[in-house]
Amino acid sequence: MNTFIHDHQLSSPLTSFLNLKEGIYLFNNGVDPYSGGVFRHVCSLHYTFPFFTTILSPSRITASILWTLCDSIGAWSMIRIWRARQRVAQSSRDILVATMYFLNPYLFLPSLAFSTSSIENAVCLLAIMFACERRTSASLLALAFLIQLSLSSALLITPIILLLMTNPTSQLASPRPFSGKWIQSLGLIVELTVYSIVLTLASTLVSGSFLWISQTWGASLTLPDLTPNPGLWWYFFTEMFDHFRPFFLMVFTVHLLTYIAPICIKFQYDTLYATFLLVGVLGIFKAYPTLSDPGLFLSMISLFPEIYPYFRHPIVTSLLHLHAAMLLPLFHKLWLAQGTGNANFFYASTLVFACANGVALVDCVWAGLRIAIGEEVDGYTVTQE
Repeated sequence: MNTFIHDHQLSSPLTSFLNLKEGIYLFNNGVDPYSGGVFRHVCSLHYTFPFFTTILSPSRITASILWTLCDSIGAWSMIRIWRARQRVAQSSRDILVATMYFLNPYLFLPSLAFSTSSIENAVCLLAIMFACERRTSASLLALAFLIQLSLSSALLITPIILLLMTNPTSQLASPRPFSGKWIQSLGLIVELTVYSIVLTLASTLVSGSFLWISQTWGASLTLPDLTPNPGLWWYFFTEMFDHFRPFFLMVFTVHLLTYIAPICIKFQYDTLYATFLLVGVLGIFKAYPTLSDPGLFLSMISLFPEIYPYFRHPIVTSLLHLHAAMLLPLFHKLWLAQGTGNANFFYASTLVFACANGVALVDCVWAGLRIAIGEEVDGYTVTQE
C-alpha cells in the first residue's frame, strides 16, 4: 500500500494523500498549512477526512472506507447517467457500466493510493448525473465544488450548462440545431457563480486568509511543483528557461480553453457526448494529471455503445494503452528507484501514454461524427476530407 501512496503516477502534489494528512495535522495544531508551500488541497477536504476519523477508527481503514464510498458513488452515477441517456428505469447493461468503472486499473490503482483524484471523479460524475436528470441546483452545486477541488474542471462548465438546457438522450445519429433557450443559460451561470462565491468565502473563512487560492488554484496555472507525473507539463517546464516560463504557461493554459467552443458547437445536438469528449481533453492536457484522469474518460466510453461500430482503430488504441501501461512503471522505477535511467526515460513513456489517450479521443470524435452518416452504401466510400 505504501508503494501506491508514493507512486507519482497515481497521485500528484494536488491530490497526494500524504500532503493531505500533513495539512490536516498542521491545521488541527493551529498552523496555517498553506504557509509552507507544500499543501495544495482545498479547505473543504479539511472537514471531510477529520469527520470520518471521528466516527471511525483513526487508522488507514478510515481512508479505505472513504475512498471505497467515492468509487461506489462514481459507479452509481455512471449507471444513473446511462439510464438517463436510455430513458429507462433499469437496464441489463447496468452491471457492465459499473464494472467498467470498478475494474478500470487507471481508476482503482489511484484509489489504492488514496489519491483525491478519486474524489474529483466522483464529484464530476455526480455533476453530470444531476444534469442528465435535470436537477439543476444539485448539478451546479456539484460543479462548483468540483471546480473548488480542481480548477482545470472549469473546462466542463459550458457543456454541463448546455446539458442542463437539453436532454441526455443520444442524438448522434440525427444531428439537429441546439434546441435549448439561450436566455436560460444566464440564470444557470448566475446560480453557478453564487455557489462558487459561497464555497470560496467558506474556504477563506476556514483558512483565515486568501493564501489558499494561490496555493491550490494558482498551482494549476503557475506549476510551482515539477514533481514527475503522467502529464505533459512537468518535463517541458523543467527544461524551460525562467525568462520564457510565463509565456508558455499562458500558452498551455489557453490551449486547454481552445477545445471548448469547437466541441460544444459541433456536438450541440448531444451535449452529454460533448461533456464526455472534454473529460478526455482534461485527461490529456491538465497540469497535474494522474492515471485516474484519462481513466475516467476510458470508463465513460461504456455509456456510448452506439459509436462502437464506427471506431477506426480500436486495436491500435488498446495496444498503445497496453504498451504505455508497461512502460510507465518500468521507466519510473529505472529512473527514480534504481537510478539507471534519467528523466527522459519516464517522459518518453508519458508521451506514449499521451499518444494513446489522444488516439482514443480522436477516434471517439470520429465515431461520434461518422454515426450520423449511417451505413456505407455499395459503390460509395466514406472518406475524411
